Amino acid sequence: MPGERLSIRDNAAVGRFHGVSASNGQAVPERHTESKTKKEESGCRCWFQKACPCCFRRQSSSASSSNSIFFFFSPSFSSELTLAVRSVDLLSRKSDRNKAEHHTDQYNSDQLIIRRGQTFQIELDLSRPFNPNTDKLHLEMKTGPLPQVSKRTHIIIPLVDELQDESWEAKIVEQNVNRVRLSVNSPITAVIGKYKLTITTQYLKTGETTTHDHDKDIYMLFNPWCEDDMVYMEGEKELKEYVLNDTGRIYYGTEKQIGARTWNFGQFDEGILEACLFVLDNSEVPPSGRGDPVNVVRVVSAMINSPDDLGVLEGNWSGNYAGGMSPTAWSGSVEILRQYHREGGKPVKYGQCWVFSGVTTTVLRCLGIPTRSVTNFQSAHDTDVSLTTDVYFDENMEPIHHLNSDSVWNFHVWNDCWMARPDLPAGLGGWQAVDSTPQETSHGTFRCGPASLAAIRTGQVYLKFDTPFVFAEVNSDKIYWQRNLDGTFSQIHSEKKAVGHCISTKAVGSDERVDITNLYKYPEGSEEERIAVETACRYGSKPDVYSSPIAEDVRVEVRMEGEGPRMGGDAQLKIVVKNNSSQPRRTTLHSQVAVMYYTGVLKDTVKKDTLNKILEWVLPYTQYQNQLVDQAALMMTLSGRVSETQQVLANQTSFRLRTPDLNIEPIGEAYVGKEMSAKITFTNPLPCTLRNVVIRVEGLGLRDLHPIKVGDVSKHANVTVTEHFVPTIAGKRKLVASLDCRQLTQVHGVADIDVQESHALYCILFTMMTIMDSFNVPSSKLLILIMISY
Repeated sequence: MPGERLSIRDNAAVGRFHGVSASNGQAVPERHTESKTKKEESGCRCWFQKACPCCFRRQSSSASSSNSIFFFFSPSFSSELTLAVRSVDLLSRKSDRNKAEHHTDQYNSDQLIIRRGQTFQIELDLSRPFNPNTDKLHLEMKTGPLPQVSKRTHIIIPLVDELQDESWEAKIVEQNVNRVRLSVNSPITAVIGKYKLTITTQYLKTGETTTHDHDKDIYMLFNPWCEDDMVYMEGEKELKEYVLNDTGRIYYGTEKQIGARTWNFGQFDEGILEACLFVLDNSEVPPSGRGDPVNVVRVVSAMINSPDDLGVLEGNWSGNYAGGMSPTAWSGSVEILRQYHREGGKPVKYGQCWVFSGVTTTVLRCLGIPTRSVTNFQSAHDTDVSLTTDVYFDENMEPIHHLNSDSVWNFHVWNDCWMARPDLPAGLGGWQAVDSTPQETSHGTFRCGPASLAAIRTGQVYLKFDTPFVFAEVNSDKIYWQRNLDGTFSQIHSEKKAVGHCISTKAVGSDERVDITNLYKYPEGSEEERIAVETACRYGSKPDVYSSPIAEDVRVEVRMEGEGPRMGGDAQLKIVVKNNSSQPRRTTLHSQVAVMYYTGVLKDTVKKDTLNKILEWVLPYTQYQNQLVDQAALMMTLSGRVSETQQVLANQTSFRLRTPDLNIEPIGEAYVGKEMSAKITFTNPLPCTLRNVVIRVEGLGLRDLHPIKVGDVSKHANVTVTEHFVPTIAGKRKLVASLDCRQLTQVHGVADIDVQESHALYCILFTMMTIMDSFNVPSSKLLILIMISY
């Protein structure tokens, strides 16, 4: 019926308003033969009918009366009835409740950033008061290049009396004359991304509709605070660490020489959210697939590297970084993501595993998925899906290099992210391993994960995604093979504890390292651990490798004193052979030391020895000084045979040469808007000159930081530089610095800076000084500086 209110829950009626808009017309001309009285009467009737049309009804066009009157709405009256949106306030300021309730107040953006499965509020300024009996209103939100209702990328949000869970709905919660406040609900399965907002209004009596396209975007994120979201994480301390913490620690080195560096994730920095969504847009996955965190994590794992999809980072392990940045020079993700976004998707040069991991942590935390960077020491790279790490020797116990494609990285960094896994059997949710470093392809693309840590721990390598590869990284046995005279190979030795040590991540709420090896595997040598290994290997390319165990009664090991050798000095190790039997044993060991990339790929052999006793082993600096590559890592390979039993002895030990730290000392107290400085000191540990040294400094909320060109640094010389910067955000901040130099890598430092709010007068003066500085008024600036000092 005309004028009857449409059902507010009739989805079929939403956005489909039937009716004819009022139009203008003219009255039929009067006859000249009519009397003056009738003319005056007719004029009065026309005027009154226009003034009060409800008192008159238009007569049928078939009426025969010569003085019939035809009435149409006037333009001015029609516009007064129209309900239109004049403006929209998304309540996106930091002081508004939306950002506080959605835990998005740290994002350095004036856009509305919300989390799915939770209500948010907006305010509409209408052309007149909203009347639910005669007016209709609904919202539309669209994401992606081709929004479709069927793909959940074009959302029609009806106005309802009461909000229901798990659906898109809006409700009027406050009305003040023309101003209306709406509470909008989103389902927990909503697609994440950037949405455009449209408001449509209709006056039911005339059927006239208007639309208002808002010029600001709405950003939708995952919601780890919501129990029904797949990424829900219990515990405020954990959420603060794995979602809200914008700095962290990444570990490197060897299991006996664990180093740590601070990484600036910067997920809330200006432009980073846009850059993260740009990464998703550059993938081949349509926006409709962004409601499932498993899909999103898999996309991010592929898009952080660049071999097959022009992702964020180009990997480089060659040691030649011409045309880009050395991987060891990066100390954060912000500039990497900004550059990728700014240059329209051109991969940034260069990255290695810790850089890939740091950027992955930034992207996933920014999108709302709890994430941490994880380092595995003695990390295996299985290239043939055998789920073992295989080492091949010839008849003379010399390594066969072209067959030794499997490798053990002295460390490898990837990520854990937290989510439910409804696509797997029950109990396999929680932490999932994700690796963005391009090593092996998964379904034709360089990516890895998410792989359930619970599945990895129990050897369920048949479960998706890429569980066999991660299992081999942390729990494969190292199998030694010797070539026979007929060209076949026999298993001569196995190491069951060679892989997956000291798996490390930053502790919740502190900068301490926490060992999470127990999440990836059972204790080494336990019955549960052996069952997991043998279960996994049955699904590998060498299922019979455990059919004939080998007895061992002699062991060889390499020991290191203290923190290990330091860069610039002689490397000293101790080789120890232990006899666990009651009978005497004789053996001859062959040792070989090679410079190694941290990935386990050998570069050059620097020393060979034949040993027949326990000894202090020394590698002089002069033998390795011109051979080192990034991370200053070396690998010692020992092989031999026990004369009495013919038992084969084999051992591979990696170690690194420790580098000095950059010492950072803040000078004075830190206040928002007030320039301060920090002193950075460094000592060259090498007996040679460092060339073209650059110190790179960064820190979230610390403005005006820039690279410091130090130049050449003489042998064993001390360097001190002072960096000036302006804090812009109050609270505890971190100033991170790294040294960029061809001859010396992995040198970095960090300092904590407690930034306090400035006095109101100083804030005003600082603003005035900034404005005057832009107009080149030095005298006024000097006057203000005097006032500040006073």
